[in-house]
Amino acid sequence: MTTTMLPSDGSRTAALTVVTALVPMVWGTTYFVTTEMLPAGYPLFAGLVRALPAGLAAIAIGALLGRFTRQVSAGNGGTAPTRALPNGSWWWKSAVLGILNIGLFFPLLFLTAERLPGGVAATFGAITPVVVALLALPVLGEPLSVHKLVWGGAGVVGVGLVVLGPDARLDAVGVAAGLGGAVSMALGVALTKRWGRPAGVGPIASAGWQLTAGGLFLLPITLLTEGPPPAVDGRAALGYLWLGLVGGLIAYVLWFRGIGRLPVTSVAFLGPLAPLVAAGIGVGLLGETLTPVQVAGLVLALAAVLAGQLPPRGRRVALRG
Repeated sequence: MTTTMLPSDGSRTAALTVVTALVPMVWGTTYFVTTEMLPAGYPLFAGLVRALPAGLAAIAIGALLGRFTRQVSAGNGGTAPTRALPNGSWWWKSAVLGILNIGLFFPLLFLTAERLPGGVAATFGAITPVVVALLALPVLGEPLSVHKLVWGGAGVVGVGLVVLGPDARLDAVGVAAGLGGAVSMALGVALTKRWGRPAGVGPIASAGWQLTAGGLFLLPITLLTEGPPPAVDGRAALGYLWLGLVGGLIAYVLWFRGIGRLPVTSVAFLGPLAPLVAAGIGVGLLGETLTPVQVAGLVLALAAVLAGQLPPRGRRVALRG
């Protein structure tokens, strides 16, 4: 259903978009934190630390907030249907979403980075908006948007110009993992939009379900492939804290909230901000430089991100409550 957007709706949408855009920007710091602060050779453990503790903390916070809400509501003579744990179909839905968005996506992401140069891996990650646009019809019943497909392709080209280097090479396993990671994330985003979250459950508890499910899925994979956890010094502890608290708990709460209230393709178009931020960190902190071609790619990728926030001509979409 299409409605006219009131000025207040536009302001709220813009504010929520900006907040949601902070999430992939935070995720863009992951490469720097992993390479400069964490023990080498334990990428899955980093993903596990990013997901499982944050998920358990979010569930605990959701339980405390639910208890407080019930007490306040009871004092006002009413009741509030709040809960911290899933029930009914939400046990398997949370497991599916957690695996797609986190548990399966992380290993595929790290395998892509291991088998392909970083620029190639980042370019594969940038195709997620295109995949989301293609999934919108079968998963969400939304018509295929040529506008989104064109700008999604432009975003891929822009990111490629920024991050691809002369050593770019293709590896069959790496390419398959890159495509699989993009599809996993895109399907997780689309299903998160389709299923929403149950009544009475806040964004913190809902994100906690997915983070915990994804972390539990990662746990045996991490132990089997990487063995015991590495020794952690103070620098590594700060890195893991950043990944778990900011890149995990806070980021996923805001990300899933944005998916629930904004058009799903608009949220997906924010994803390319991650490799762009990673490239910016390389320039600002690691002494790297950008060529004119990379600058042009940066401009094109940012234009694609902005264009992805605009509805097709003649349509306005109201912000969901």
